[in-house]
Amino acid sequence: MSDRTRHARSLFAGIAPEYEWMGAVLSFGQDARWRRAMVSKVNAIPGSLVLDVASGTGLVARELAARKRLRVIQLDPSGSMLRAGLAVTREAGLERQVRQVLGRAEQLPFPDDTFDAVTFTYLLRYVDDPEATMRELSRVLRPGGTLACLEFHRPDDRLFHAGWWAYTRLVMPVVGAAVSPAWRHTGRFLGPSISKLYERYPLPEQVRWWQAAGLRHVRTRVMSLGAGIVIWAVKGGPRVL
Repeated sequence: MSDRTRHARSLFAGIAPEYEWMGAVLSFGQDARWRRAMVSKVNAIPGSLVLDVASGTGLVARELAARKRLRVIQLDPSGSMLRAGLAVTREAGLERQVRQVLGRAEQLPFPDDTFDAVTFTYLLRYVDDPEATMRELSRVLRPGGTLACLEFHRPDDRLFHAGWWAYTRLVMPVVGAAVSPAWRHTGRFLGPSISKLYERYPLPEQVRWWQAAGLRHVRTRVMSLGAGIVIWAVKGGPRVL
């Protein structure tokens, strides 16, 4: 297990109980809007089987099941995160549509062309080889299906970027510390991790990964003054019936 993988597991184990409401607080409620935007790009018909990778407590999985009436495999490497969302899924009456699976995006435990759509959220900052992970995500997607993701972004506008930097470096650690030591660490880690992703892999490079993985019509939508981004595409080749 790599240092990056160990860090991710430790990080999410510590923040699982408060993950859903803290995500809303730290994003000023924008995370729900971002999720809805990503889910809206999924073109699967009701009853289709969808894989939600890095699903965490199931926020996206429940959205797919409730809004799109899809059957969802909710996959995450953190048992703590999966368990934290079970009660909410049951209370929403979605336990028959959403199934939890412990697993890693880098080695998906499914055959080729299994799913009608694949989604993932806040994933690529936590894997050692994001380009190879994109190929693995595409592998389990049926031709003609949608692959869609949600990730944090950093504003390009100089003024907005300055505000974003101050918030992620100065404010978030303080807010996190008010909740728990684990959230203080998360607040300190998040902003630099976003910056490092785009410094090492600019958005055009990330789009190239999608294309190299056999995905076509790659599109992006930057949201909330540049703080979030939705990316989606369709897998090429003849549709599997």
